Amino acid sequence: MRASVQREARPVRIGFIGCGRNAQGHMRSLLSVPGARIVGVCDVSSETAQSASQLTGGQPYEDFRALLERDDLDAVYLSLPAFAHGAPELATIERGLPFFVEKPVAVDMETAQRVQGALAKKDLITCVGYQLRYRGGTDAARALIAASTEGPVGIAAGSYWCGTGRALGNTWRTRMAESGGQILEQATHTLDLMRFLVGEVDEVFAYFSRAILREAEGGDSPDVHAVSLRFANGAVGTLSATWAIDPADWGNANVLQIGYGVERLQLKADGLTRTRGTQTEEVALGPDGNIDAIFIEAVRTGDRSAIRSDYAEGVRSLALCVAINESGATGKPVRLNETRSA
Repeated sequence: MRASVQREARPVRIGFIGCGRNAQGHMRSLLSVPGARIVGVCDVSSETAQSASQLTGGQPYEDFRALLERDDLDAVYLSLPAFAHGAPELATIERGLPFFVEKPVAVDMETAQRVQGALAKKDLITCVGYQLRYRGGTDAARALIAASTEGPVGIAAGSYWCGTGRALGNTWRTRMAESGGQILEQATHTLDLMRFLVGEVDEVFAYFSRAILREAEGGDSPDVHAVSLRFANGAVGTLSATWAIDPADWGNANVLQIGYGVERLQLKADGLTRTRGTQTEEVALGPDGNIDAIFIEAVRTGDRSAIRSDYAEGVRSLALCVAINESGATGKPVRLNETRSA
C-alpha cells in the first residue's frame, strides 16, 4: 500500500524545449497543476532560458539534446517556431517520452509526416495545443449540434480578424517561408475548431492578398484571406482572416457561426449564443478544460481518453492549412486527400 501511495505522489517531471512567451504561458499554468514539476527548460537564447529557469526552478539549457539526456524526464513540452519543428520531436520520440507540442506541428507536411511515422513505431501519449477544443463553449456547441432534430450542419463561417501581423512587424511569424503566414500560424485555431465541430474538409479554394501592410509593418505574408471550404459531410463553409487591423481590436478573432436546420450558433471567446428566428439566447456553459492538466493526468495515469488533440489531429489540421496556402498561392482549388498524401 505504501509503495502504491508513493508512486501516485511522485510528480510528473517535465522538460521544456522552447521557452518563449507561449511556452511561459504553459509554464505558469503547470505551476498550478498538482503533481506537475518543471525540471528543465531549454531555449537557443540563453537569456530566455534563464528567464524560464527563474520562473519555474528548472535547470536551464541551450541545446535540447542536453536536456533530453536527463534520466528523470517523464514528459516534454515543445513550444517552437513553425520552422523549427522536426528534429526536437524526433529526438523526444527516440527517448520514448510523451510530449505536448504547440500548433502548428510543422510548417510543411513532409516534416509532420516524418514525425508521425516515428510515432507509429512507439505508443506515446501526445497532445497538440488546440485549446479551443477543451472550452466549455465548444462542449455546449457540440452537444447542441448532436442533439438537434432540426437537421445536420449545413454551413459554417469562421473569422479571425486581429492586428498581430502589424504588431509583430517583420519577424519570423510574418514571413511566409518561416511561419506559413496567418493561416498556419494563427487561424489554424479557427480551422481546427471547424474540423472538430463540423467535420473533415474535402476541398478548399482561397483568395489571398497583401492589401494593407507594408513589408516593414508585417513581413512578406498575405494580410487578407478569403477561403471557401467543402466538408466531406456535404456542409460548406468560409473563413475570413486578417492580421492587419488595429492590434487592440480582438472582437472578431476566433469567431465561428454554425447553421443547422433553422438554428444558428455563434461561438466566441466570451460565450455561445443560439438564434432561432428573432430570438437569441445565451447558452449556459460548463467550465473550460485545462489542456495542461489534462495532458499531465494522461501522462500520470496512461489514460489518454481525455486528450482531444493528439499529434494525428494536429497533422490533419496542418494539412488543411497547407491546402489553403497552396490554393491561395496557385489560385486553384485543392483537394485535401491530395495534400494529406503529399
